[in-house]
Amino acid sequence: MNWFEALILGIVQGLTEFLPVSSSGHLELGKAILGINAERSLIFTVIVHGATVLSTIVIFYKDILQLLKGLFLFKWNEETSYLFKIAVSMIPVVILGLFFSEEIEALFTGNVRFVGIMLIITSLLLASTYLKRSNLRKINFLDSFIIGIAQSLAVLPGISRSGATIATGLLIGNRKENIAKFSFLMVLIPIIGANAKDLISSDMSAETSIGTLPLIIGFIAAFITGTLACKWMINIVSRGKLIYFSVYCFVIGTLAIIFA
Repeated sequence: MNWFEALILGIVQGLTEFLPVSSSGHLELGKAILGINAERSLIFTVIVHGATVLSTIVIFYKDILQLLKGLFLFKWNEETSYLFKIAVSMIPVVILGLFFSEEIEALFTGNVRFVGIMLIITSLLLASTYLKRSNLRKINFLDSFIIGIAQSLAVLPGISRSGATIATGLLIGNRKENIAKFSFLMVLIPIIGANAKDLISSDMSAETSIGTLPLIIGFIAAFITGTLACKWMINIVSRGKLIYFSVYCFVIGTLAIIFA
């Protein structure tokens, strides 16, 4: 992988992590188009995912500090309740990560046709949000678990995590302004945990062929574009403009299947 390929893939990761179009799916498509060995680019994937985690922290740092402040009061309050809801949302994806990690990893082998099918499923999920017009509920613990199930489905390359969680939240009646923030905050610990696991289990000697410069460029590109995309996505959800991404996912998914 050279620096230009790293720049392109970093931009792709930063934009698609927050937009409802599947960052994992687009990374797999990008690697396939650029001819990059998917099995030898794990460290790069970890690095750019870490960059988008940092983007989330930068955007929501005030909310995160407020949640931590409430938590360390050591009493049941709004902040503690919110953090427990995030914990509940993590249960499905943790179960998948603990018991089905090998099966999940086997899907990330550059299977373009599979990614295309999953992108079309993402498209249909986003389009379905137009069936629900009343979004007045605050997120409760049952909602958190249901949204967590949607997040667990996004381990499949081509299923958008933000698309699945936000669409699910809207379909069960949650407020638009609440579900966007919850969707982005709930993924912080699972991504950090998954990245740490990948770093520990990966063969670092096989990854050094990527080089330091591409990793740095990929990280910076993913962080900058991720920060911009996160702000953009919050505005998009509040305005209910997900249908455009539904059309995009359907078109890209169809092309991926045709040209696989």
